[in-house]
Amino acid sequence: MSTTPQHLTRSHRGVSIRELPARAGILHLGLGNFHRAHQAVYTSAAIAADGGDWGIVGVASRSRSVVDAMRAQDMVYSVATISPEGTSLTIPGVHTDAFVAAEEPQRVVAGISDPGIRIVTLTVTENGYSYSPSTGHLDTADPAIVADLRGGGPRSTIGQLARGVQRRAAASGAPLTVLSCDNLAANGPHTKRLVREFLELLPDAEGAEALAYLESSVSFPSSMVDRIVPSTTPELRAEVSSLLGVRDEIPVPAEPFTMWAIEDDFAAGRPAWEAGGAVFSTEVGRYEQMKVRLLNGTHSLIAYLGALQGAETIPDAVTRPDIERAARAVLAREYTPSIQVPSGVDIADYERQLFLRWGNTALGHKTMQVGTDGSVKLRQRIPEPALLSLDRGEMPHLIALTVAGYLSCLAPRPGFDPGPFATAMKDAARERLAPIASQARSGSEIAERSIAELQLFGEELAERPAFIARVGDLVDTIVRDGVSAAISDSVDASETDVKAHASEVPA
Repeated sequence: MSTTPQHLTRSHRGVSIRELPARAGILHLGLGNFHRAHQAVYTSAAIAADGGDWGIVGVASRSRSVVDAMRAQDMVYSVATISPEGTSLTIPGVHTDAFVAAEEPQRVVAGISDPGIRIVTLTVTENGYSYSPSTGHLDTADPAIVADLRGGGPRSTIGQLARGVQRRAAASGAPLTVLSCDNLAANGPHTKRLVREFLELLPDAEGAEALAYLESSVSFPSSMVDRIVPSTTPELRAEVSSLLGVRDEIPVPAEPFTMWAIEDDFAAGRPAWEAGGAVFSTEVGRYEQMKVRLLNGTHSLIAYLGALQGAETIPDAVTRPDIERAARAVLAREYTPSIQVPSGVDIADYERQLFLRWGNTALGHKTMQVGTDGSVKLRQRIPEPALLSLDRGEMPHLIALTVAGYLSCLAPRPGFDPGPFATAMKDAARERLAPIASQARSGSEIAERSIAELQLFGEELAERPAFIARVGDLVDTIVRDGVSAAISDSVDASETDVKAHASEVPA
């Protein structure tokens, strides 16, 4: 007769769990898997090396599941580092408390205003910043922003930050750092601008003091985070329970690779994150470019093409010869030429590691997960490198293929079945794309209406008819001849263009 093991808690013998920090110095918004396998791990290493009151209060946006499980497990959980060689476990043990923002919005504001909290970190995804992708400014039509400006318990992340800053300015005035860890270009200045714009919309009697405090005492360093962290599965729970000898309801799977580049601009001190391998750099923008384009941009291509070919996981997709060929082509010809490599980074080695990471069959990252929210993700990844190619007189065929793959997954032409993994992708733009796709007679119509009319990828790409036409042609190729044919078309055209360009360069 089998018995279910007891849940992981701090009292279990044989499980190495460090004592909780005495106090929290960090409030984290976005208590998902990524934070728990990334910032929490770095913070655990920092406290082990250098001490400090850097415990983390974790704030989930809406879901109770992780909060309830963390409370039941004395705020501990395991991180399972997974590779083909096996699985190893670590237990960060740095969270002092956790709660749900949607249930206790004023507690978020109180936490930000607490002078004991010196850093607010964020992993709320690109969707969590309530800004207009076409302008980069605060989306004042967002219902959550409208409600937060009226008062009451703030629902949006920007509203929570702004109201917390407002209360902190009126109370202690203690300095504060807000550290975005999301995939947004210049995420520090971007977050500060949105908070400032929110405060500027308040009546002078409410916003003036907070605005002055924001400029004098709140820093917004930029950062780049990188680690592949899939969703937790029942199979992982079973494996971790077997390894620990106790039941962990919320283990986090993660790849061995991890990177964190941070601008060293902290208004009230910081943990010794470098003890965990973090890099403090004045070139965070270059790290952002490298990661968002080379890793994330290519990841999107792999996910959409893989899903359309029936690949459930990224390793299954990238090990298919035609998809690997497309991935290597977009890296070499369209993304790498668009970036400035950070000092000390061996770009050839970085790209080699990318394929090892994507090919990690033990991790099993899903194409559906990577492809979800593409309308927001691609807006961060493709416009600038595409525009750089177009301005050089070159067509970015593989970036066009990425967009064609996205549209074929999210807005399939009538009669075209993109498959179950594409259908499972979630995207806020799906509702707007559905009527376009249902009425379209060609891929060109879908591309024109989504890229030019909806400006799904920004105003500048919306004004590039050659690029839009190329996307439309590739959508038609996918529907008519299949994904492999579209890949061959794109890669062959790219190779032809490279040879033609080389022949034009004087010897």
